Amino acid sequence: MTDLLTVEEHRDRVLAAVVLLPAESVPLSEASGRTLAEPVLAAHDLPGFDNSSMDGFAVRFADVERADAENPATLRVVADLPAGTADDPALAPGQAARIMTGAAVPADADAIVPFEDTAGGLADSLGAVTVLRAPKAVGAYIRRRGGDTRAGDTVLSPGERLDPFALGAAAAAGVDAVTVTRRPRVAIISTGSELVAPGHALGRGQTPDSNATLLAAVVADADADIELVDRIGDDPAGIDAVLARATRADVVVFTGGVSAGAYEPVRLALADRIAFDRVAMQPGKPQAFGVLDDGRLVFGLPGNPVSVAVSFEVFVRPALLALQGRATIDRRLARLTASESWTTPPGRRQYLPAVVDLVAGTVRPATAGGSGSHLAASLARAGAFAIVPADVSVVSVGDPLDVMLIP
Repeated sequence: MTDLLTVEEHRDRVLAAVVLLPAESVPLSEASGRTLAEPVLAAHDLPGFDNSSMDGFAVRFADVERADAENPATLRVVADLPAGTADDPALAPGQAARIMTGAAVPADADAIVPFEDTAGGLADSLGAVTVLRAPKAVGAYIRRRGGDTRAGDTVLSPGERLDPFALGAAAAAGVDAVTVTRRPRVAIISTGSELVAPGHALGRGQTPDSNATLLAAVVADADADIELVDRIGDDPAGIDAVLARATRADVVVFTGGVSAGAYEPVRLALADRIAFDRVAMQPGKPQAFGVLDDGRLVFGLPGNPVSVAVSFEVFVRPALLALQGRATIDRRLARLTASESWTTPPGRRQYLPAVVDLVAGTVRPATAGGSGSHLAASLARAGAFAIVPADVSVVSVGDPLDVMLIP
């Protein structure tokens, strides 16, 4: 099958055409899911001061280092320190300050005794405290200034996705705005005179347009914005009309109309502007890709739903993430063993909708109906794609496989 491109050859062609989108500064409140274009540097030390990790008493370690139930140490409590106070009371030998979690530790203290290590605890903690258990060492239960990060340190790096944990880290480091790449704008166009809106009563030869719904969801999951969702019949004139309505899009994704049949509107309208190839994969052999004169990336995917899902994951999603400058553009892979056997097409890499058991370390087909690209219901049961090499014709129970995990 020398006339087929490898998956890598087609993917490399796609990624070579990607041009990084421009950057912009946005507040943290608007940055969820965005990709960093510049590093986030800590504006201050974190923590910004020595503080207590426990509710208890700030003490001089020398005053309590030998304390136990038989030989308790009694200290006079001279201050009360809630979180947020700026007080820094002096502590002479034999003195302590009641302190709450997060409060700044007095400069004269070098350890914290938790309430539970005292005779009276919180109920009898002002005036005097009796320590029944000594801290383990100097510095016990004290969070030191800069113990997490220092002012000027890199907290987040370019190419990182700003998920909730990353946003929390940026806020903790004193940052209120970040520089990120613009979200890609994507136009989604289903082609085929047989397509009708989901929920529409079906006539003979008609089928619901599930691809638009699928693609809108996966495009949003790739942190891109949907510029347009449309559906056209098999008239090639509709292709230029819809492209004219999608001039703001960075990426245009067509489904259907790219094969070798008599009614292929994408091929008929764009054959002189983008490349139409066959890729050694199953499903998803017919693929189209190119760059229009105005810089828009155009993908032509097969029309069957599983082909659309696989083609998006293998080619379109990496391009959308690369447009954003994402450091990682591929899904996670796991090495699992087959718990069932199945056959695969000769000479083509198979991406099979699959069910995985990560505890058992196994993978099996998501449907008993084989690997047909029309088996849309199998996608609902699939949490992964099992990747079978092109030189394998039969997967046997116990065979190891790479598995693309979704998400």
